[in-house]
Amino acid sequence: MTNVQTYLNYIDGEWCASLSGATFDNLNPADTRDVVGRFQASSAADATAAVKAAAGAFAQWKKLSPSARSKILLNAATYLEQHAERFAEELTREEGKQKSLAKDEFLRSAQTIRYYAIEAQSFGGETFPNDDPDMTVYTLREPLGVVTVISPWNFPVSIPARKIVPALVCGNTVVFKPSSDAPLSGLRLTEAFVEAGIPKGVLNFVTGKSSEVGPVIVAAPEIRAISFTGSTSAGEQIHRAAAMSTRTQMELGGKNPLIVLDDADVERAVDLTVKGGFSLTGQACTGTSRVLVTAQVKQAFIARLVEKARALKIGDGMTPGTEIGPLATEGQLRTVLDYIEIGKREATLVSGGNRITSGDFGHGFFVEPTVFTDVARTARIAREEIFGPVIAIIDVDDYADAISVANDTEYGLSAALVTRDPKLMHRFAEDIAAGTVKINRTTTGNLINAPFGGLKNSSTATFRESGREGLAFYLQTKTVYRGV
Repeated sequence: MTNVQTYLNYIDGEWCASLSGATFDNLNPADTRDVVGRFQASSAADATAAVKAAAGAFAQWKKLSPSARSKILLNAATYLEQHAERFAEELTREEGKQKSLAKDEFLRSAQTIRYYAIEAQSFGGETFPNDDPDMTVYTLREPLGVVTVISPWNFPVSIPARKIVPALVCGNTVVFKPSSDAPLSGLRLTEAFVEAGIPKGVLNFVTGKSSEVGPVIVAAPEIRAISFTGSTSAGEQIHRAAAMSTRTQMELGGKNPLIVLDDADVERAVDLTVKGGFSLTGQACTGTSRVLVTAQVKQAFIARLVEKARALKIGDGMTPGTEIGPLATEGQLRTVLDYIEIGKREATLVSGGNRITSGDFGHGFFVEPTVFTDVARTARIAREEIFGPVIAIIDVDDYADAISVANDTEYGLSAALVTRDPKLMHRFAEDIAAGTVKINRTTTGNLINAPFGGLKNSSTATFRESGREGLAFYLQTKTVYRGV
């Protein structure tokens, strides 16, 4: 414990300790004896200081030329690329995912930065035809002001990057609160901008409990926009607390189906299920948690899925060859184990279902990849977000029945179909109630240059993240009528 490094907040251009003097430890979920770092348990006063700093820096940052802002961002991308190997090890230690995936996340985040640094320079207003020869009518796109970014632990670099970067490049200033379960990766992202030369106050980084920091960074009068990714319940609280004039962008929960029809390539369907449901230990908002299978392929599909699930290598993400790491927190471990017990009462357990505690596994949060069959569409494991390596297999009669079951949920984030029928591929895109539609692809993953978001309770359905639509959230429009 004496060698544990203490990390600081970044407020108004300075790395600083919390005014509360309190800290919290960040533990390795693969081995809780390993303390990754000690972080600031910030108070409302720290959050207020961050908001004030961002508000004070806005006028000058807004006036800085787009090319000058982009240059800073490009420097930050280079910094992430140069340190991706070391930062990936830290991400694996604090969140649990395989090191190769952690490194990919930093490199993808650098790619996100480069995309927005260039794309934003072509994102402008319009000129409108009119009948008055002495008048020009056009729109201006302007930054909003102070933006709050609240990010989760499962993608602690790539999710805040796709929020912070478009906010900054459009001329806004930012208060960034990472999850307390993976704060070091968020700090490294902040560090990249600091090292790239971002002016004081433009980006502020504050760690701590949402109950302490949240009310300020959500409801302070200076806050003009909030971008949040997390649970639907937390998103609803933030949405209610924000002022009417504050924009909100909420990407929330999911209960994502993958539909396997009679004509599907079973091997491909199994591969997509394993990747979508067990990769990242099932801790992705777009992860496959329901598989809807028709009778003709059901037995072959289940047999092959169970075979592949049992063959997956479980272990520390730092160990080469690991395919499933630990759950990220003790709380998430308890949640997943609770749902497994619920599933045992509701359905048939055909694979997994146990916590792994032998040897060094006993110091981590490891659970076997778990598969349930004979799951009713009304079962809790078929309707509630588990956020772990648990897959519920639901019987369906045909395509129409599958669509009915797939859409019978409060969520609408991602959905996938496995079929060889081109007509059904086209129909699926129209019939499914999801913001992200995949055909012969896993439910997980999205392009940085394409819009991302959900329907129903998976999103506030205001502005999409990613791509050019991701820029629109951080800009307001003025319509100008100019006469001669």
